[in-house]
Amino acid sequence: MLLTELLGENIEKFGEYNLLYYNEKTYTNCETEIICKKVSGVMHSLGVEKGDRVLICMPNCPEVIFSYQGVLGVGGIIVPVMYLLHENEINFILKNSEAKVVVTSSELLKKISKATNGLSDKPKIICIDQPNETDLLDGIEVVEWEKVLANTPIYENDSLDMKEDDVAVILYTSGTTGVPKGVMLTHKNLYANSMSGLSLREEEDTRGTTIGVLPLAHIYGFGIMNGMFLLGSSVVIFSRFDAEEVFKVIEKYKVKSFAAVPAMVHAMLYHPNAEHYDLSSLETVGSGSAALAISLRHKFKERFGAEVRDAYGLSEASPGVATQRNNMPIKEGSVGVPMPGVKIKIVDEQGKELPIGEVGELLVQGDNVTPGYFRNEEATKKALQNGWLHTGDMAKMDDEGYLYIVDRKKDLIIRGGFNIYPRDLEELLVKHESVLEAAVIGVPSERMGEEILACIVKKPGAAVNESELIEYCQKNLAKYKTPRHIEFVDELPRNGVGKILKTKLREQFTDLSFDN
Repeated sequence: MLLTELLGENIEKFGEYNLLYYNEKTYTNCETEIICKKVSGVMHSLGVEKGDRVLICMPNCPEVIFSYQGVLGVGGIIVPVMYLLHENEINFILKNSEAKVVVTSSELLKKISKATNGLSDKPKIICIDQPNETDLLDGIEVVEWEKVLANTPIYENDSLDMKEDDVAVILYTSGTTGVPKGVMLTHKNLYANSMSGLSLREEEDTRGTTIGVLPLAHIYGFGIMNGMFLLGSSVVIFSRFDAEEVFKVIEKYKVKSFAAVPAMVHAMLYHPNAEHYDLSSLETVGSGSAALAISLRHKFKERFGAEVRDAYGLSEASPGVATQRNNMPIKEGSVGVPMPGVKIKIVDEQGKELPIGEVGELLVQGDNVTPGYFRNEEATKKALQNGWLHTGDMAKMDDEGYLYIVDRKKDLIIRGGFNIYPRDLEELLVKHESVLEAAVIGVPSERMGEEILACIVKKPGAAVNESELIEYCQKNLAKYKTPRHIEFVDELPRNGVGKILKTKLREQFTDLSFDN
């Protein structure tokens, strides 16, 4: 199945209905199809052909969805980029992908302009709103979205030879463990992932409206786009997260479920005005990207009566690998069971499959798994071996098939020969009444190899100190697993989807010494 076929099938199956809500604007599925085909016409006029890359970089708005379908409509490949990235990171992606066109907004024109420095062939830029930084774009062609769409006919090309194994998306990893790699995802990969998720829905589930608050210019955007088309559902798009605005939308549209990250779940839980809204329709919140504290899940259920369901995925798997399900009990600390069509196994350093309950690297197989990294054969050979994706995540399984993500393989701390998984300690720390967030890293130690450092964000008004927290940890864990030192920070560094950037913490505290 091609992703370009889904919107047409949606209209044929469900008729015309309101598909997208954004601020005061509403777009039906039929209006969306017309706009998408016009965007395809614009891409064609700018010289985008099959296999050409188009970079999409802007905050959440309907134009992200329009651009996705418009690029795919001419056989192009989408390169979604978080607008929060630094210009140097965008520069790397532009160079590596050789993007022919960039679709962005006026507030990002200055950043995009700087990101094109040093490029021999500068991309053409489509600006979705009125440009206000044109003086910074010497040598770059800027096309205004509204003007060009008004003069562009609907694009149709029935002779375009597209196959489900064609690359639809190149999604660059966040670079938390090194230079970003371009994950290639095919039409088949993304469709298989959407159908896998769809198969988990209850038969009695009705069409409804969800909330699009995670970044659309990321893998999430394809999940929600394809899901809407397949289910006949709608989405309220948020350009930025605001807990109270989310409450208003839940009440207005009787939202049953939506996807978030733990930081959003936390903000909703502790918002002082939550009781002012009728949130009784809410049944589940999907949580991903970062580990969800067990205590946060319990408190959210107690306050709102809704389950926060953990899931696990990665860009290379389009992204879904495992999730908690309606018809299965939630096991604390588990991300649920593998999604339909996805196989997993846990292996040791030699690639030998481990028994139930033992910790090793998680390997994944399925139609959702990437064919490799764009122009990076070395990384592809390392990640894809004998038909299995090596995730780099340490995990274990229990005797009922539940998956437990222990930690990133690269985050493993080896102190005096003992393996220490930061997540265990982080879970303990966030249970402390004074701790808002915690990130645990290993720092170099001549004597022990590595020592444990906990970076803590206190709750407002909390007065806890280092010795109290260390003592608390030692009362609840083996001493060798507890931090040698604690750093209190105002906030933890994160990427655009809420994942804590432990590489940034390691860089910040690399000169700490525990050998004295």
